[in-house]
Amino acid sequence: MKTQPIDLSRVTTYPIAERKNKVSLARDFAGDISSGMSVSSLLAALPNQLGGESLNAIIKAVVQARDKGRPVVIAIGGHVIKCGLQPVLKKLIEADIITAVAMNGSATIHDYEISLIGETSEDVGAVLHCGTFGMAEETGRDINGALKAGVADGLGYGEALGRFIVQNNNPHREFSLLAACFDKGIPATVHVAVGTDIIHQHPDCDGAVLGQATFTDFRLFTSMVSTLGKGGVFINIGSAVIMPEVFLKALSIAQNMGFHVDDFTTANFDMTQHYRPLQNVVKRPTAGDSRGLTITGHHEIMIPLLAAGILDRMK
Repeated sequence: MKTQPIDLSRVTTYPIAERKNKVSLARDFAGDISSGMSVSSLLAALPNQLGGESLNAIIKAVVQARDKGRPVVIAIGGHVIKCGLQPVLKKLIEADIITAVAMNGSATIHDYEISLIGETSEDVGAVLHCGTFGMAEETGRDINGALKAGVADGLGYGEALGRFIVQNNNPHREFSLLAACFDKGIPATVHVAVGTDIIHQHPDCDGAVLGQATFTDFRLFTSMVSTLGKGGVFINIGSAVIMPEVFLKALSIAQNMGFHVDDFTTANFDMTQHYRPLQNVVKRPTAGDSRGLTITGHHEIMIPLLAAGILDRMK
C-alpha cells in the first residue's frame, strides 16, 4: 500500500497565552541606546539575554564580592598581555578589586619584555627555521636569573619576577602586571609546563629552580582558591589548558582539606569556548550552590567593558 501524506486536520492546538516563552519584550529586550550615555546605562540597556545577561551577572558578582570583602581572583593566558590589557587590569588591582592574579608562563614572558623594551611577540614563522626563535638573550637571562634569586629567598615564580622588574627599574615597569602585583602586595602566581616557554631553551634555565618556583606558586594559588567560598569570584581569561587544569586541582585540594569552597561565581572569557575551561572552570566547580558563566568575544573589547562596568558600579 502506498504511504499517504499525514492528515493534519487531527492536530490539536492551544491558546498562545498558555505557552511559556523564553523571551519577553518587557523583560529581555535592549533598552534605549543614546549618545553620551554612561557605562552603567549602556550595560543596563543590553538585552537581558545570553552574553548581555552573563556580562551583567559577572559584574554584579564582582561588585558584591568586594562589598563583602570576598576575593576576586583572575587567571590569564599570554594573549591577554599581548592585547595590551595591563593598564586595564592594573586599574582593577589599584582599585582593590582584583585580589590575586594567576598566569601561565607565556604571560610572564610578554609582561617582562614589555617592561624591558616596550615591545614583545616576535614573528615565530619568520625565524623558526633559522634557529633564532626564542633566543633573545635578555629575556632568558633575566627571567631565569630572577627565579634563581627568588627561589633562594623562598619566593615563588610570580613574586620573584615582579620583584626583579621593580628592583631592576625596568624602563617600562609601569606597564608590567607582575610589577603592579608586587607593588600592591597581592599574590601573583605563575604556572608553567616545562618546555612550553622560550626561557626553557636558554642555557641559564635550571629545571630544579623552575620546578620549585612554580610549585611554590601552585601551593600559594591553592590557598587563594580555598578562600573563594561564600561569595568569591574566579575569572579565567584566555587560558585554554594550563589555568583551568591548575584551578581544578587546587579546588580539589581545598575541598579535600575541608575548606568547603561553595557559593561562589566562576567565569570564562575567551574568543572560543574550549573544553577545559567549560568543564574545569564553568561547570564542574559550580555543580553545587555556585554559578558558572561564559563570555565569548575578543579580550581587547570584553575586558575593558568588564572593567568599566565594575568600576562604574563600585563608585
